[in-house]
Amino acid sequence: ELQTSQTTAKLPEVDLPSWLDNPIILMIAKAMAWLLFAFLLSWVAIQIIRLLNPYIYSIGNQINLTTKTREKSQLELSVTAWFNQSQKYQKIGNYREACRCLYMAMLQGLNDRGIISDLPSRTDGEYLELIQQLSEPRPYQKLFITHQQLLFGNLEVSAAVFAECQQAYQQITDEKN
Repeated sequence: ELQTSQTTAKLPEVDLPSWLDNPIILMIAKAMAWLLFAFLLSWVAIQIIRLLNPYIYSIGNQINLTTKTREKSQLELSVTAWFNQSQKYQKIGNYREACRCLYMAMLQGLNDRGIISDLPSRTDGEYLELIQQLSEPRPYQKLFITHQQLLFGNLEVSAAVFAECQQAYQQITDEKN
């Protein structure tokens, strides 16, 4: 049988200089140790990020591509599809989305008829300026202003507000025909 010895190594007793017993030096040593630890931890984190950067970047690009595709397909719905969506939202009582769909149907109609082309950078204010040139701008203004109040104001969307938007949209479609 193998036995291990139970002798403990005796280290020589060394008297440390008295200036090492100073509490201020001890605090400075601890602070430097923590700073060194933080530096090493930061360095390791940076190295990991550098290694994973190509993967993170490619995932971000895929997410952006998916979002752009979704936005593009949403904008390319037909006027009829937007109107049908509006009716569906109205039936379930979601008047905010129903009004938004009427607004989108109006924008798509303006684009389809070549009156005002759809530019993603165009603001509601720019659209409002452009529709002033139309023979009957009031129904368009109603939908634009309601849309702005829904987005930036605190307009409570009720069945009455939706009915006003629907009436404005109906005037636009009657004018078209």
